[in-house]
Amino acid sequence: MLPTPRLLTLLLLAALPIALSAFAPALLWIAMLYLGVVGVVAISDLVLMARPQQIEVERLHDPQLSLGAENLITLLLANATPRPIVFTLRDESPHEFPVDQPFLSGVIPPYDIYEARYHVRPLRRGDYQFGAAVMRITGPMGMLVRQIRYPLTATVRVYPNVLELKKYDLLARKGLLHELGLRVSRVRGQGGEFERLRDYTTDDEFRRINWKASARRGKLIAAEYEVERSQHVVCVIDCGRLMAPPVGELMRLDYAVNTALMLSYVAGLRGDHVGLLAFADQVRRYVAPRRGKPHFQQILEALYNLQPEPVEADHGVALNYLARRQRRRALIVLFTDLATPEATGALVTHLTRLARHHLPLCVTISDPFITGAAGRPANDSSALYERAVAEGLLDERRALLDRLQRGGVLTVDVPADRLSAGVINTYLRLKAQGRL
Repeated sequence: MLPTPRLLTLLLLAALPIALSAFAPALLWIAMLYLGVVGVVAISDLVLMARPQQIEVERLHDPQLSLGAENLITLLLANATPRPIVFTLRDESPHEFPVDQPFLSGVIPPYDIYEARYHVRPLRRGDYQFGAAVMRITGPMGMLVRQIRYPLTATVRVYPNVLELKKYDLLARKGLLHELGLRVSRVRGQGGEFERLRDYTTDDEFRRINWKASARRGKLIAAEYEVERSQHVVCVIDCGRLMAPPVGELMRLDYAVNTALMLSYVAGLRGDHVGLLAFADQVRRYVAPRRGKPHFQQILEALYNLQPEPVEADHGVALNYLARRQRRRALIVLFTDLATPEATGALVTHLTRLARHHLPLCVTISDPFITGAAGRPANDSSALYERAVAEGLLDERRALLDRLQRGGVLTVDVPADRLSAGVINTYLRLKAQGRL
């Protein structure tokens, strides 16, 4: 039990008459009477104050917290007394999580429930633990504060950004996918089964015109075909040392994992089979391409605690392993980083060989520091040197990407915040062009 500033102030007010009682003894009796009244009020406050068993606290959150996203945490506070309860609360969230509101305060109405909300933003995947919820309640007269500790210890798992999948569904229903950076042009099949005839538009290819139907109707008519389904998409994720450096708050690997999860989800919605391979110096995890919600959950579990390793990634081991198991033509999406031309030579060789039977897509994250340094004005010799080095690194990177493209390998090299949109848009474009 703790005194409030109000009680301390009232007690201090008695100091003056007590000090003056040396000159006027009657003031001492007045001070004692005053302190007695304050004491009675404080005791009444204690008696009327809610007891721990009269307040129930429950913590609610998604069963899977999302990496790098604002995850809502709700604390339900139930008041079983006939008086409102003024409270201040601190929830012991994992110390690794940034929190938008460390302390929550409010008033719980009589015989009612109050919802206290805050957000956490996990920056690493894995298992974490919430602790207790510590609440301080103030008596109805504002004299005393009682601290109550509610044991709400619970383990929580941080997964890749599953909240982004819910956002995708919501925006797709509203026709607002452009807010995610996705192009929302209609995907029309280039082959497969005939679906219907429709009016020709300027966006259609000339070879899509159905001349017989156009002659009958007196206007240009285009044939539309069903987009082929049940194609294969395999996400290959590099977990070597080059994927460990952070870009902002998250590691490169985290951005790759979030994008791979989004691609798996979108491809699954379009009826394609999705697989996963994670590797460092050896293959760490492999999930053969399939489709369906149970299979997507299997991919999510495989990505959940994927961490970078302090070793050089062996692309040859991973791609040869995949080539032996993936006989059917597939879109192979490799998330990696480009090192020096010498170190990347093996990657170019293996991807070029893979392009004979599959459609490889090499996905990399551009370095914002190097890009910024290359475009920064050079005001002195030091800045000029930094700019020259940055431009040299960018030229070297462009040469490696050009070498991949000449070998039949598609590339996506974008900033981390545009990675998901860049990969999904590329997948949708390839799907529309019938290149899978």
